[in-house]
Amino acid sequence: MFGKYTIQNLLSFRQQFSSGKLAVIQNIAWLFIDRILRMGVGLVVSVWIARYLGRQQFGILNYATAFVALFNPLITLGLDSFVIRSLVRDSTVKEEVLGTVFWLKLAGGFGSVLLAVGCISILRWNDQLTIGIVAILATAGIFHAFDTIDLWFQSQVQSKYTVLAKNTAFVIVALIKVALIKMQAPLLAFAWVGLAEISLGSLGLIFVYKIKGYSLCLWAGSWSIAKNLLKESWPLMLSGLTVVIYMRIDQIMLGELIGNDAVGLYSAATKISEVWYFIPIAIASSVNPAIFAAKEVSEDLYYQRIKKLIRLLVLVSIFVAVPMSFLSERIITMLFGNGYTAAGSILAIHIWASLFVFMGVGTSSWFVAEGLTHLSLRRTLIGAMTNVLLNLLLIPHYAGVGAAIATVFSQAIASFFGNVTHPNSRKIFKVQVKCLLPFD
Repeated sequence: MFGKYTIQNLLSFRQQFSSGKLAVIQNIAWLFIDRILRMGVGLVVSVWIARYLGRQQFGILNYATAFVALFNPLITLGLDSFVIRSLVRDSTVKEEVLGTVFWLKLAGGFGSVLLAVGCISILRWNDQLTIGIVAILATAGIFHAFDTIDLWFQSQVQSKYTVLAKNTAFVIVALIKVALIKMQAPLLAFAWVGLAEISLGSLGLIFVYKIKGYSLCLWAGSWSIAKNLLKESWPLMLSGLTVVIYMRIDQIMLGELIGNDAVGLYSAATKISEVWYFIPIAIASSVNPAIFAAKEVSEDLYYQRIKKLIRLLVLVSIFVAVPMSFLSERIITMLFGNGYTAAGSILAIHIWASLFVFMGVGTSSWFVAEGLTHLSLRRTLIGAMTNVLLNLLLIPHYAGVGAAIATVFSQAIASFFGNVTHPNSRKIFKVQVKCLLPFD
């Protein structure tokens, strides 16, 4: 009886997966269109801004952006994966879940503004320009509460609606940025248009959500749902904080230990290096619902899908890193000009962090599905501590190159080697090792 029930479940799952395979492929395609547009247009505009502002002011803008990013985990609260999982399992609680998440993210947005402005006012009390830029960029966190709508579309493998809404705002703001350059606008103006992009994107999400026949008025907060979600998500929230630390602390430490000019050089390199990070996110966000569903049916199928995802991401990262490493100086000079040539050596090193970033994104669904998010926090905390320590040792002597080395090592520890430090995560570590081998 049990065997028959299991076979029926498996056949049912296969039928559902086959019928949904096209939806997954279409979802990935839409996410790739989104990121390719942002990669192309965004990179061109960023390069133009970097040339216009110069290394010093470009460094200030990126320092402020990195500083604000430190407080972003207070907005997301580590909820996204759990919300998607909950909606996939039971869509009948949609209104309560979405309403609860919206209010939690809104509260987190206001909290992040207060903390960001308070901390930068203490750290750079005599730098009113940087304080003003941080205040403007941090305010965008309030509008991120409307990204709750995106979680519903992700759970339904319908990311095209988010792409349409946010890319419309992105294109409008990109054109405004070009106009600001032509008008020779001050640095502060570019911070304001950054806020405008997030707010316009939120309005777009609301519009699309209503067009699809849904209503925000039906959202209802629930204390019990909030408690359950936060109970599960707090390790991921702290993990997100540590991820931001080892992703962004290098720019902040460069600004404090060397200066804004060094941040400008380093930011030019990371603009090229990190532009590829959309690939694992686009693929994983489309495949994760199928991985969560497979967990409920077959352990073998579940691990098979995780292994295929990680292997694909590893191969893609290598195909990206190798040519970028060899052509780094030529790429930097061609895009940013001779004033940024020194960023070439930074890019040649920093690009290899993508191998471990891709791998880390590929394993994130495993930690959620296994209920081991506390181990995800543990490994990223180790990575963050490693990054801070290596930055302190390397930045004073090697500036941006030292920061790049620190980033690669800390990413390797957080996304790969950190998994071997606990018995429960060694299973996924073995899967990662197999995915690195050319033959298995």
